[in-house]
Amino acid sequence: MWNLIFWIICLLINFGLLAIVFYALLCLTDLEVDQMDPFVATANINRWILLEFALQAALSILLLFTGHWILFLVAVPLTCYHAMLFIRRQHLIDVTEVFRNLNTDKKRRMIKLGVYMIFFTICVFSYLHSHTGSRQSLCCLYRSQMCMN
Repeated sequence: MWNLIFWIICLLINFGLLAIVFYALLCLTDLEVDQMDPFVATANINRWILLEFALQAALSILLLFTGHWILFLVAVPLTCYHAMLFIRRQHLIDVTEVFRNLNTDKKRRMIKLGVYMIFFTICVFSYLHSHTGSRQSLCCLYRSQMCMN
């Protein structure tokens, strides 16, 4: 039961991280095609950066304390990267340099989106495995009549 609750919490955190990164990419793309003012775009992105860092740190701490070592090792490099950006005070997007760093910021966020998607997929399959029990395989999830035997 606790394992199931753990995976639901991980899924919710991952969904939040995916939404934040996707929103930032959307703002950067709108900025690139002149659909959004640079001041508005940077304000919209900077508003969510600290929440993204906090969610990523919470996910890493949750994985560490629950003993999911492999997933912790997957999540901790991005958490360390976020901590490094925060310590160097490079985590916020500057309005005066937003166009110069636009492609770099988009590439970084695309990489983060890919990492979060992979992690989300792992969490979904782990949730399904936890939900169906260890005796059933994921192949039998939708064929419950055949798996009961």
